[in-house]
Amino acid sequence: MSAAIEDFLDMLAAERGAAANTLAAYRRDLEGAEEAIGELVSADREKVSGLAGQWSRLAPSTVARKSSALRQFFGFAVDEGWRSDDPSGALPRPPARRPLPKVLSHDAVDKLFARAELEAESGKPAAVRQLTLLELLYGSGLRATELVSLPVSAVPRDAPMLTVMGKGGQARMVPVSDRAREALSRWMPLRDDKSRYLFPSRGKHLSRVRLFQMLKELAVRADIAPEGISPHVLRHAFATHLLEGGADLRVLQTLLGHADISTTQIYTHVDAARLVELVNTRHPLARARTSD
Repeated sequence: MSAAIEDFLDMLAAERGAAANTLAAYRRDLEGAEEAIGELVSADREKVSGLAGQWSRLAPSTVARKSSALRQFFGFAVDEGWRSDDPSGALPRPPARRPLPKVLSHDAVDKLFARAELEAESGKPAAVRQLTLLELLYGSGLRATELVSLPVSAVPRDAPMLTVMGKGGQARMVPVSDRAREALSRWMPLRDDKSRYLFPSRGKHLSRVRLFQMLKELAVRADIAPEGISPHVLRHAFATHLLEGGADLRVLQTLLGHADISTTQIYTHVDAARLVELVNTRHPLARARTSD
C-alpha cells in the first residue's frame, strides 16, 4: 500500500476520530483501487473512469461506498498538494437507495427474551451475560462495537443513563431500562473484576463476532430463524418499536447517535405503515364501508 493511503488513514484517525472498523473498510477499498489502476496519487482521469467497468457486477451500495472512499482520498491528495487535479468526477455514481432495516416482530423479541431469561435462571455466568447483552442491545439501541467495548466505568450507579462512546469518538448518553439495570446487577458480581471492560474475554473484551454468534445460537434455541437475528437487527428493533410507540424522530436520532437525521429517517417507514392502517380503520369512509 502506498504511503499516501497510510497518510490519509492517519488523518481519518487523528482528525475525524474514525473507528478501527471504518479505517479497515477504507483501507480495503483504497488498496483494491490501487491494485486495479496503480498508485492513486498519479492515476489519471481515464484510469479512474475505468473502475466503473471493473465494479459493474458489484451491488450499487458497494460501488457507492468505494466511490466515496476514493472521493475523500482524492480531495485529501489535492489539499496536500500531491495532485493538481481531482479526478473524482470520473467515478461512478450509482443511485442511492437506502434499504429498509430488517424489522423484528414483537413476538420474535418476546420469544428471544423468554429463552434468554429461562437460561439465566441457572445463574451460570455465560447465561446471565447473554441476558445482559440482549437487554442492552434491545433496551438501549447500542451498536455491537459500542456494547462489547463498554468499560465498567460506563455502568450507571444512580442515574439511569449509560455513557457510550460512539462513532468518531462522540460520547452520548443512552437510557438504561429497569430490566437492563436488573440484569446488570446480576452480571456485575459474576464478571472478572480485574478487567476494565464490562464484558471481558481473554484479557480484552468480548468480540463483535462472538456476540453475533451468541445471538444466532440463542435464536435457534428460541425457535426463531437465525438469519433474521443480529446485533444490528436488535438495534433496528429498538428504534422501530420506539417510533411505533410515538417517540420523536429527533429524540431517536440522539439515542441512536446518528450525526445526520436523514439516517434516522429510514425508520419513518413505520409511521407510514401506521398512517395507512389509521386511514383504513378510522377514516369516515372506511367506517361507512364497514356498515354497508
